[in-house]
Amino acid sequence: MAQLTPRVSEVLEKALTPSVQERGLLIDRLVESLDEGPAEEGVEEAWAKEIKHRVDEIRSGKVEMIPGEEVRRRLAARLLDGSKQTLPSRSVSVTGD
Repeated sequence: MAQLTPRVSEVLEKALTPSVQERGLLIDRLVESLDEGPAEEGVEEAWAKEIKHRVDEIRSGKVEMIPGEEVRRRLAARLLDGSKQTLPSRSVSVTGD
């Protein structure tokens, strides 16, 4: 892994001090800054349509919400013991912690 320059180390140290929510916003802005140029035509509209579809499925009860921590626990168990424990076969939506 590449070493951080002193300048980047200083920025990182400062970036770790805000709240989790503020750091999340900072991450969003940094990721956005990596995208050079405008999005391909239709991408924004396609994502808006997909988001609406997923929200509609959640609201209608078509998908089961599973807390993120539960998903991580199940995945960790599968990785640790190689069991055939699986997530539900129907559509699910993972929620944040």
